[in-house]
Amino acid sequence: MAQLVVIEFPDEATAFEMRAELAKMQKEYLIEMDDVVVVTKNEKGKVKLHQAVNLTLTGAAGGSFWGMLIGLIFLNPLLGAAVGAGAGAISGKLTDIGISDKFMKEFSEAFTPGSSALFLLFRKATQDKVLDRLESFKGKGKVLKTSLSMDDEEKLRKVIEG
Repeated sequence: MAQLVVIEFPDEATAFEMRAELAKMQKEYLIEMDDVVVVTKNEKGKVKLHQAVNLTLTGAAGGSFWGMLIGLIFLNPLLGAAVGAGAGAISGKLTDIGISDKFMKEFSEAFTPGSSALFLLFRKATQDKVLDRLESFKGKGKVLKTSLSMDDEEKLRKVIEG
């Protein structure tokens, strides 16, 4: 079962730093993430989602490949690639995987301008090793929401909030 964690930071940079650390841990097989998104709220109050994967570009690349392949069959690979890239980009733009964009935007409306948050959806984690690696973020953030057990949430709060 996937677990959700939302951590708010008073600045815009710390959430990106934590996302980079989590990505390193995923490469070391310490955590299995389904989605990790940084949400920033600028000084004017505009909320922006910074997805880890750009679905529009991924869709365009995949669409180009399939379009070119189909174009080869019909003897017009360039037209096929162009049509496929367009269709793939539209498909990627409309796809919402992992944490709901609507949920993140609505949740982030209450944030202080100039702040950021990390929205993390993960399946598995080697809890003790992950928490040890997050020690460098002690006192820098606030845990706003989790779907963890009470004990696990308390351990996370001790590491993040200090």
